[in-house]
Amino acid sequence: MNKFKFGIEVLEDKKVLLSGLKDKRIALLGHPASVDAQLSSSVLRMKNLATKYNFNLSALLGPQHGFYGEKQDNMIESDDSKDDSTGLKIFSLYGTTRRLTEEMIDSFDVLFIDLQDVGVRVYTFLTTLCYILEDLSRYKGKSVIVLDRPNPTGRAMEGLILKEGWESFVGVTSVPMQHGLTLGEFALWYKNKKSLPTLLTVVPMEGYTPEDIKNAWPKERIWVQPSPNMPALYTARPYAGTVILEGTTLSEARGTTRPLSMLGHPLVNWDAVLYWLKKNASEALKGCFIRQVIFQPTFHKHAGIPTPGFEIITEGEFYNPSLFKPYLLISAILKAIHQLQPELELWTTPPYEYEYEKTPVDVITGGTTFREWVESEKSTIGEMSEWIDRDIKKWKDDVKIYYLY
Repeated sequence: MNKFKFGIEVLEDKKVLLSGLKDKRIALLGHPASVDAQLSSSVLRMKNLATKYNFNLSALLGPQHGFYGEKQDNMIESDDSKDDSTGLKIFSLYGTTRRLTEEMIDSFDVLFIDLQDVGVRVYTFLTTLCYILEDLSRYKGKSVIVLDRPNPTGRAMEGLILKEGWESFVGVTSVPMQHGLTLGEFALWYKNKKSLPTLLTVVPMEGYTPEDIKNAWPKERIWVQPSPNMPALYTARPYAGTVILEGTTLSEARGTTRPLSMLGHPLVNWDAVLYWLKKNASEALKGCFIRQVIFQPTFHKHAGIPTPGFEIITEGEFYNPSLFKPYLLISAILKAIHQLQPELELWTTPPYEYEYEKTPVDVITGGTTFREWVESEKSTIGEMSEWIDRDIKKWKDDVKIYYLY
């Protein structure tokens, strides 16, 4: 196998591409995880390349959570600012706008995108990528170059496909919750799906093996969190399921050191839930270990309250990615709670990510199907599993021609 390289590292070998940037203005969309093997920032690497190939690094752009990844939660916006180390302006794509403005577009000829994604529809870097491809489709002479990075869950695919009409900032188009593509592959798919004339180049990685899901994140590389609540692989692995909890009254453990890998609620009988799961949804428990815990969030839901619940262990011998189904697991947990404690207020109310009328869990899951399934007295885990399998088969057939690895 070839020695592993991120797209930003492969770029230095692309002499024809780099020579074509002479005298052009280059912008970079990045965040704290935009680093190389030595943890040097992609900004520094681009500055060095600019000197060597005579192009101008003219602007920086930051996605949700900010260019430095400092914004903690959803709907906390970043203003445009200045990068002290380079003197460059940082344009915010999660502030007064989530779209490219004329000022932003006027600042560059070529936009490099170097974002660490996690392979889940709701993770908004995906939406930002797609908005950029749409926005630049109206401009001749502008181009996008995606510097590819690993999907930490490889080709794992799960969840229901977003229904048409339910598009939002956390659901840009009709894809399953866990899509199994790298950001570069997704860009190629989206450009073709939307028939966009945007000039797009993807600089692939070297030595990446997405089919080996357990090792889809290269062992020799340090994980740098791309957002404040994505601190480790143990968060990225269950995220396709635990992100649904953002639309519920259950804590997804924000305000703890294990966000999005724990869940809890002070009023839920978790002993009864675990018994119900083992009896009625054993398939959903495979590939991980469910550990009963009590945590106390320092902020967010149930802040300051001892909160019992579960920790989803996806490390070491407890993690079997060929069996682990995070979307089905969270589906089963919510179904169990509703069955056992139907009086519990389970769903949160708007707003959620700039949707002010729709129920947040519907926005997250891409339609009403998921919530209605949880609430139905007659629905079964097998039914949800069949729906997911159907949607994933369709999705794989649609996207396999865009695989780069």
